[in-house]
Formats: sequence, structure tokens, C-alpha cells
Amino acid sequence: MGELQQKGQLAKEASYQLAVMTTEEKNKGLLAMADALETAMDDVMAANALDMDAAKANGKPQAFLDRLLLNESRIKDMADGLRAVAELPDPVGHVEEMWLNKDTLQIGKVAVPLGVIGMIYEARPNVTADAAALCLKSGNAVMLRGSGDAIHSNKKIAAVLSAAAEQAGIPAGAIQLVEDTSRETANEMMRLNEYLDVLIPRGGAGLIQNVVKNATVPVIETGVGNCHIYVDETADMQMAVYIIMNGKVQRPGVCNATESLLVHRNIAEKLLPMAAEQLLNAGVELRGCPETMQYISQCSQATVEDYATEFHSLILSVKVVDSMDEAILHIRKYGTKHSEVIVTNDYTNARKFQQMVDAAVVYVNASSRFSDGFQFGFGAEIGISTQKLHARGPMGLKALTSYKYIVNGEGQVRK
Repeated sequence: MGELQQKGQLAKEASYQLAVMTTEEKNKGLLAMADALETAMDDVMAANALDMDAAKANGKPQAFLDRLLLNESRIKDMADGLRAVAELPDPVGHVEEMWLNKDTLQIGKVAVPLGVIGMIYEARPNVTADAAALCLKSGNAVMLRGSGDAIHSNKKIAAVLSAAAEQAGIPAGAIQLVEDTSRETANEMMRLNEYLDVLIPRGGAGLIQNVVKNATVPVIETGVGNCHIYVDETADMQMAVYIIMNGKVQRPGVCNATESLLVHRNIAEKLLPMAAEQLLNAGVELRGCPETMQYISQCSQATVEDYATEFHSLILSVKVVDSMDEAILHIRKYGTKHSEVIVTNDYTNARKFQQMVDAAVVYVNASSRFSDGFQFGFGAEIGISTQKLHARGPMGLKALTSYKYIVNGEGQVRK
């Protein structure tokens, strides 16, 4: 029996026990995992240093290194995240509805775990802890398959968490790390229908599309964020620049960062030089349409590919548009249904933009960087879904459950 089959079988068996564990039992496991992670901080950082050294030797870009890095602060945040999940309401067993039908059958709709959740993700070792926490609290077993770039970090984190969980009474097999990071194993995991109930990919467009196209296990598509800011002709200029800077510069390597700026022609002459001054000072490379280049001297010609790209770096594509309708058409063509922003003082335009733009999150006068489970008050997230079926937007605990109907009778039969 191969690694996937062996660990899949253990995870499936664990999922049956997890589904009926009490909130107190699950929370005990989460708190033990948090303490163990902090106790093993030096070992985790030593393992991460091996991954960081290899990534630097391989010439990985700064945004990649930022996602890969674990330091004391980040490990403390991971432990605090485990404790925060323990404090969240348990979604399992929540009765969403209850009613009597015409035959006086009592029918209830109750939240239940999905079962075994598979995660395929890139160099984000924090996902190992986040996913383990969220899956455990929602009564699911988890099979984690990170990338080779973070293998030392992931192995150490998973070993620490699983050992602490088992000691606290969580069934063995509830948290599994697939240590074989080959493409063949990833492809096999995508077809592990016997053991996996759902698969969640987290990473770049290539990874996500590969999973979506090749998996036979049901997939929740997450993460690719070609996010836009459209600045309307009525916008407050200072507010617009502030939102643009936050969206692009605060943390450019994440999926909710701004990648493209659309500006109404009537304010382009004033807004673009204002925004460009701050963006260029922050090290942002600007790529724009010919009209953009008239207002910004340090701007290269944007290509169609630029408008379609999630840069994950300090690069911003820019386009001047004639109207909000043109901006919406541009977003429909190049957007990834993640997070889109309008900056405007026109109430009608704000509502129209929110109604007509098809994305998981649509903002008026706020940064796309708020697309995050913590920021939304969910306590944590396992990813940001860009699809419409099962879950959409930041996915917290509730998104990791399904439901079943429970029906109570007194001898009724159908006539």
C-alpha cells in the first residue's frame, strides 16, 4: 500500500470519530497543538531555515521568500491562530432550520463535517497549521500536501501538531502530511476519491488550474486574485491614492493584493500623477495604456498579458477608461472573480458596480486587502473561494461543513 492509500485510510477512519467528538474534546486538542508549536519554535525555525536557504540558492523572488519565511512572530501568530479557532463557535450540529411538514414529520437541517479534506498548496507553511486547526474544529480529517520548497517546514509543523493532538485525545490519522512532493503523487491525490471528500488547492494560477482540470475529487477553487481598483470620476482623490497604495504595496505577494488600476478619463490627468508619485517611491513598476503613459513618464507600455496577470510583486497595470461600464467590461474580461474595488462618491455608481461585478467580494471605498477570514470576523480561513458552488469568498469554519436532514416521526407512512 502506497503512502497516499495508507494515510487516506487512516484519515477516513479518523473522520468518523472526529465527526462525533464534542466541542470540548476538539478544543483540548487545538490548545495542546498551540502550546506544542510554541515549545518547538526553535526546531520549526531550524527546519524553515533549510527551506529558505534552498529557495535563495534557487533564485526565488522576494514575494516567494516572504510567503515561505517563518520567524518567532509568525510562529507565535500560528499558535495564536490555533487558540483563536478553539474559541470560535463549533459549527457541527448547528440546526439551521426545523419545521413540521403536512404529515407532522419534524424535519431538521443540521450542519455536519465534510469528512476528509485534502489540501494541495505551495510554499505557505502557515497553511499547514491553519488547515489542521480549521479542519479539526469543523470535525474533518485533513490530508496535507505542500510543495517541495517547504517540505522541511511542513514536516516539522505537521509532526508537532499531530503528536500533540493525539496526546490530547484526537484520533490518530486526523492530521496527515503527504511527504512525497512529486507531481505524480499530487496527480494521484487528485483522484483519491475513495478517501477524500473534497480537495482545496491554494497557490498560484498554474497549481489551481491543474487541480481543477485534472481532479476527480470535488474541488473548491481558491485563491487566484487578479484584483482591480476602479477610480470613478466622482472619487475623493486622496482616498483613492490611499486605497491604491494599500492594495498594491502593503503585501504584494498575496491573493487579495491589487494588480490593476482603472481610472476614469475625466480625472486621469490629475489622479495618475498623484498616485504614480507614491507608487514609484514605493518601488512599484507601472505598466499602462498609451493614455496612461501621457500622464506618467516612468510608465512602460502594458500588454494584454499584463492586464491578465496576477503579478504577486510590485508591478501594477494601469488603464484609462471612458466610463464605469468600460471598467466593468475590463474586469469581466481579465478578473478572476476574487475581489474588486470601486472608489466613488456616487451612490448610484457604487450600487451598480456591486450589482454588476461578478466577484466573491466587491468593495466600495475600501481596500481589497480586507478579503480575509480574520478581517471578516470568521476567526480564520482555509482559503478564499472564487467559485459559486458550496462556498464563496473567505472560507471559515461553516464553509467546511455540509448538512443533512434529520426527520422524526410517530409512525407516519406515505399515502
